[in-house]
Amino acid sequence: MDSWFLAVAMLVTVTALFAWINVSFFKLPQTIGLLIMGFCASFVLIAGELLFPGAMPYRQLLQTVASFDFSQTLMTGMLGFLLFAGALHVDLGELKSRGWAVGVMATFGTMLSTAVVGVAFWLASRALGVTVPLVWAFVFGALISPTDPVAVMATLKTARVSRQLKTDMGGESLFNDGVGVVLFTILAATAAMGGLKTISPTAVVEMFLVEAAGGALLGLLTGYVAYRAMRHIDDYVVEVLISLALVMGTYALAGVLGLSGPIAVVVAGLLIGNTGVAHAMSEKTRDYLFAFWTLVDEMLNFILFLFIGLEVIVLSFNLNLLPLALSAIPIAIVARLLSVSASVGGLRWFTHFPRGTIALLTWGGLRGGISIAMALSLPDMPYRTALIAATYCVALFTIVVQGLTFPALIKKFAA
Repeated sequence: MDSWFLAVAMLVTVTALFAWINVSFFKLPQTIGLLIMGFCASFVLIAGELLFPGAMPYRQLLQTVASFDFSQTLMTGMLGFLLFAGALHVDLGELKSRGWAVGVMATFGTMLSTAVVGVAFWLASRALGVTVPLVWAFVFGALISPTDPVAVMATLKTARVSRQLKTDMGGESLFNDGVGVVLFTILAATAAMGGLKTISPTAVVEMFLVEAAGGALLGLLTGYVAYRAMRHIDDYVVEVLISLALVMGTYALAGVLGLSGPIAVVVAGLLIGNTGVAHAMSEKTRDYLFAFWTLVDEMLNFILFLFIGLEVIVLSFNLNLLPLALSAIPIAIVARLLSVSASVGGLRWFTHFPRGTIALLTWGGLRGGISIAMALSLPDMPYRTALIAATYCVALFTIVVQGLTFPALIKKFAA
């Protein structure tokens, strides 16, 4: 039997089993429950292998998990589907009314957080005796600053927040993901070439605008083509197939053209989810389209979060790096607080924010699979392990601790 098919079959089977266990006994939010169970299963297997070598199926599972390139699987496989599914459910009218807020937080907020994390992480590494060069600290800042749209949207599904806050959080997470990926790509290339002196600020701004704006224009173009094709017919099977082709074709074309694939599929999803639903689909098609993408979103979420937990098996951590990795947690939270406070503080002159916005946006800024995928895509160099360990610590803390306590924080400000 093909090893790739066997690996996929095992992953889907374990996901279904753990999801059933969670629903039956633990009753945690599915994504968080699967992440915790995957993480615990990894440590049980690692501990079992250390205590009783060969007694547990450690090596078989290690080979199965290692056969997946997590970074490649997420960034070029799953991410486009997850972002499109998330954007499909966003009310464009509401998003337009909050356009300035979402835009400022997704761009300025992400850039400010990248700078704060970079400097703070560099200083922490020097203080803890694991000196990470400033340019690589900025790379870490770029990969850890964007809130993960998958984790955030999963949390918002079960959280009772105002429509405005839901729009701000959801919109920001969808777009700052693309901004973060562009920043990460530029900074990682700069670091690999020798440091910050090898590239001018003008070149950075130019590359950023080309990738981000170009991705948005591409998504608008491909989304409009799909919209016109859907409007011309009334066949729900073909129209759902068109939406599937739209995601895959747009993401692949963005990669070929050197544009931002995440931003492109978000824009395409917004167009189809609003203009397409309103003017190009029958009620029957709308029902099938949303049901299909909801199912895709949920299943990929389950698999992704379980895989994040299981991925620990194939990572090699140095305990000497633990203090630096743990220091990344407060650094990321403080940087998020500063970026949100600066964005909201500046925007208060032009728009209203409800009580508790800064606290909720800060604590609800979860990191997840996208940050981990970017960290795992780093080239082999002396600081790679430190950056991966720090990324895992921040992602696990935000998803588990912040994700589970976020509803309580909402109730506090709703009271």
